[in-house]
Amino acid sequence: MGIALAEARRALETGDVPIGAVVLGPDGGVLGLGRNEREAHGDPTAHAEMVAIREAAQKLGSWRLEGCTLVVTLEPCTMCAGAIVLARVPKVVFGAWDEKAGAAGSVFDVLRERRLNHWVEVFPGVRQEECAVLLTDFFGGHR
Repeated sequence: MGIALAEARRALETGDVPIGAVVLGPDGGVLGLGRNEREAHGDPTAHAEMVAIREAAQKLGSWRLEGCTLVVTLEPCTMCAGAIVLARVPKVVFGAWDEKAGAAGSVFDVLRERRLNHWVEVFPGVRQEECAVLLTDFFGGHR
C-alpha cells in the first residue's frame, strides 16, 4: 500500500484526484504502477487502476493478470472493477471505501458478482485512514 500511496501523492502534481495503484506479480514484484491521470491527459478512463493494469499487461505481454494482486488506495469504481474482472486479477487490496461510487462492496459488488465469469478476493480497509485523509484533504482544498 505504501507504493500505491506514493503514486497517489504524485497525482497531486497534475491536479488529479490523489488515487494510486500498483499491480504486484505472483512473486510480489511490481508489474505496473498507476495514479489518476484524467486531468493530466484529458482521459476519463485514466484511473489509477486502469493505468496500472495496462502497464502490467504490457510488461507481461498478456492481458491475463492471473496470479497478480492489485493494490489501490480507494475502492474501485464500476469501470475499474470491470477491468479487474476482465483482466482476471484474483486479488484486490484497497484502502478507503468509496461510499458514492465503490464497486467492491459499498455501492455495488462487481468484483464478487457470481453471475460473472471471474470472481475476485477482496481485502478492504488497508491503511484506510491514511488513504482517506489524502482524499479528504484534496477535496477540502477544492471546495
